[in-house]
Amino acid sequence: MTDPADDPKEDHEFSEGQGFSGEYDEFDLDPPELDVDPDKVDPVDSRVIPDLLDEETTANEDIDANALLDVGLNYMGINRYEQATETFERTARFAEDERLEQEAWVNKGVAHAELEEWDAAIGAYQEAISMDASSDHAATAETNLAYALWESGRSEQALEHAERAVEIDQRFAEAWYNRGFLLLERGLAEDALNALDNAIRLGMRNQVTLEEKARALEELGEYDEAEEIAAEAEDMRRQAEGEMIDEEIRE
Repeated sequence: MTDPADDPKEDHEFSEGQGFSGEYDEFDLDPPELDVDPDKVDPVDSRVIPDLLDEETTANEDIDANALLDVGLNYMGINRYEQATETFERTARFAEDERLEQEAWVNKGVAHAELEEWDAAIGAYQEAISMDASSDHAATAETNLAYALWESGRSEQALEHAERAVEIDQRFAEAWYNRGFLLLERGLAEDALNALDNAIRLGMRNQVTLEEKARALEELGEYDEAEEIAAEAEDMRRQAEGEMIDEEIRE
């Protein structure tokens, strides 16, 4: 059995669901379901939002699949992932638009991944891909599928799907990062470096990507550049920590 301290999954962050940070802004939506009247509800009652969302999902007549999708995303926002999986499944069932149905399956996979239900996540992503293997949602499903497969110990299959994500959308920075990460795990440092550089060129110049780039450079014997990149990543980490502390103080 592998010691967790030696498990690369414990040391290197993988880009789960990051396709939603750019074109897909679902997790940042604030639909009217969360607009609670403070005169009618105790604002400190944490049950209010879940109860409102439960009420939203119980109606079976005249289902608005778009509104139902928003409800699922709000479940994600309050960390009720189990309810989110059920809501996204209902969204897929009631959606008349195939693109919306595909989006629902992708989000269902993300919710299962948050619960570390990898088999269920894999199934949801595969369902999304089967609907349209060339759409932007398919690219997200492919890269998230790669993550779920990797978590399940199927690294070879994971790399195949990371490659497909890049083939579908060559401007998908997170897909390039995931490809680079998996290539580096396979010991293919030069190819990994190229993929990570693509992710950086496409706007993903963050701590995690730079740390993986530094690791690839070390593998290639480029120690000076690796040290420089690692220092930049460390500066980003410290800045992020400082901003977090400042935010906590303000609160």
